[in-house]
Amino acid sequence: MTRPLQSGWLRIALAAGLVAVAASAVVAGATAGGSAGCGTVTLNEQAWAGSTANTYVAKNVLEKKLGCTVKITKIAEVPVYQAMADGKVDAVLEDWQHVDQYKQFVTKQKTVVLVGSNGVNGHIGWYIPDYVMKQYPQFKTWKGLKGKETIFKSPESGSQGMFLGGDPGYVQKDKELIEALGLNLKHVSVGAEPAQVARWTQLVKQHKPVLLYWYTPQYLNVQYHLVEVKLPPRFKGCTDTPGAGVPLKNLRCAYDTYPLNKLFGKKFATGGSPAVKMLRKFSWTNDDQNLVATWIAGLHMDPAKAAEKWIKANQAKVNAWLG
Repeated sequence: MTRPLQSGWLRIALAAGLVAVAASAVVAGATAGGSAGCGTVTLNEQAWAGSTANTYVAKNVLEKKLGCTVKITKIAEVPVYQAMADGKVDAVLEDWQHVDQYKQFVTKQKTVVLVGSNGVNGHIGWYIPDYVMKQYPQFKTWKGLKGKETIFKSPESGSQGMFLGGDPGYVQKDKELIEALGLNLKHVSVGAEPAQVARWTQLVKQHKPVLLYWYTPQYLNVQYHLVEVKLPPRFKGCTDTPGAGVPLKNLRCAYDTYPLNKLFGKKFATGGSPAVKMLRKFSWTNDDQNLVATWIAGLHMDPAKAAEKWIKANQAKVNAWLG
């Protein structure tokens, strides 16, 4: 009597074990399927610290929460549109309103999808250090620069004052604006943003005058005490995009303040990856971005570690992105 009973219990135990193994296989398969379902996501990192912050925070969440494989490219602001159209880049998480590219790739070709704001508001302008503003309070507006331009002279500007231009790949209209305002300034470009930053920070450390193209959000603004020179107010027809057929008078106004946008390549946006939903919800504030950018660019923290540090302290925001 005992042997058949033992045999029956053995059969039951074996059956239960097989069920458990099968269940484990299903779970493992589902996990693997989730990872495979996300696949590879290519994010484009732009040449400024805020973009690095966006990219690495998103990368961390995509990899650790959704099982994605994330690749990072570093293509300039305008060429990246063609890369998205060609499927070489899946997403740009911070675009400074390249309206002409929107018309071509979003509206006309429909190869890029304009997703909407990443939560950060951007503004370009003319900036000087606060010690210059204290010495010349009339520089609060552009009108105060008239007749005082030579204060900003440099070896490159000759007898004129120097206006230190931004990265040639950035949105800008300063050459035209200088002409439209009738200022005795020479636009000087020293190349990409790192070269520009090296130039103006050196002048600030020497406590010398400098007038430059700059923007916010930017972690260096607080560190170097930069203040903005007020340009003429905006008006109907005012634009920040010079080009053929754009009247000079239409550029005679301050740069706009606007939400910074996310864009996806059409193939990625419609491909069904779980990364699409998460990146659509990705949103944070100017302060969030500046904090992570300071850790990365100011304190030289590894971008991946900076992203992880912010994520640990902001789980509620990350959970909102994940739905």
